[in-house]
Amino acid sequence: MSDYRKYYYLKLKESYFEDDSVILLESMQDGVLYSNILLKLYLKSLKNRGKLQIDEDIPYTAQMIAVITRHQVGTVERALQIFQKLGLVEELANGAYYMSNIELLIGQSSTEAERKRRARCEIQALLPMPESGQKADKCPDICPPEIELEKEIEIKKERELEKGHGAPAFWGRYANVLLTEAELVSLQSELHDQCQHYIERLSEYMASTGKHYKNHLATIRRWATADAKKNVPKQWMPDYSFKEGESL
Repeated sequence: MSDYRKYYYLKLKESYFEDDSVILLESMQDGVLYSNILLKLYLKSLKNRGKLQIDEDIPYTAQMIAVITRHQVGTVERALQIFQKLGLVEELANGAYYMSNIELLIGQSSTEAERKRRARCEIQALLPMPESGQKADKCPDICPPEIELEKEIEIKKERELEKGHGAPAFWGRYANVLLTEAELVSLQSELHDQCQHYIERLSEYMASTGKHYKNHLATIRRWATADAKKNVPKQWMPDYSFKEGESL
């Protein structure tokens, strides 16, 4: 029987504790406590792609972080100040904390560049405006993770690589529709301008309902076939029909 549970995980490199920022952190008074808090925050932020939030509207405060990390509030407040100075944490415009180096702890893959490109756009909108009133010149170069939620996705990646089809990438507004380049090209040739519509539709549906599919290509094709049978009007074609007596 397939295992449909969700898995959120962090990959620490062998050299993690040799990083300059971690060495500096642990050399401070109470540095070992700060290091422990940092790891717990990395893990707590995984479900929200690097952001420390209870949900989309409620960010974690220092008091909340103290509770979930089981440390004193004063220790957490000092740790957050140090994390920001070391560039390990950023405070977003909505008051939420963002774990800047989270992507470095997920490992490297062929989709890293695409993840960073999408993340720059997402994080840019959340960062506070500089004092000059101008938008920041660039977004953080570190991207929140695209977290593999199911073992089936990992298996599919390995199989696609073995077949020479390239590693799948995440598409859609919520970066959760998994397609290889070959699959995307195939959909574009089949659905033409409707291809992006179905990708966004699937992305939004999965994000809003929490539902997941084993094969996103097959799901999109099934939806498109069902819509065609229902004679659903094509989204990209304006309706120029009019009744007798009406004028355009």
